[in-house]
Amino acid sequence: MTDAIKAVLILLCLLQFKHMFADYFLQTPKMLAGRATYFHMGRAQHAGVHAVGSALALVIVGTSLPLLLFLIVAEWIVHFHIDWGKASYSDAKAYTPAQAGFWRAAGFDQALHQLTYIAMVWAWVEWP
Repeated sequence: MTDAIKAVLILLCLLQFKHMFADYFLQTPKMLAGRATYFHMGRAQHAGVHAVGSALALVIVGTSLPLLLFLIVAEWIVHFHIDWGKASYSDAKAYTPAQAGFWRAAGFDQALHQLTYIAMVWAWVEWP
């Protein structure tokens, strides 16, 4: 295995652990309540936790400062909007965890976050 492939796998693993902690361990009641409102400070803070965690992962793999800043700002924006979309959709449908639609929305949300990490790693590999 080449060093480049090892670095990509390390970065992907770091982003996976970051995502797990930011989404499932570090959310506060403020971050979870009222998420269908677009201008929601809790969602902004939640996206910020993700951006900080990604910054740490990117620093570990030796990312340049310009790329690091670009990626964490982009992730903040994308994460904010993915979560808003899921919350808006789920609230409009009045889904609860007892309904399949709730889990489809959650799964789609998580898939979009994972695709975000693939895009981030792709940018990390391709950045001059």
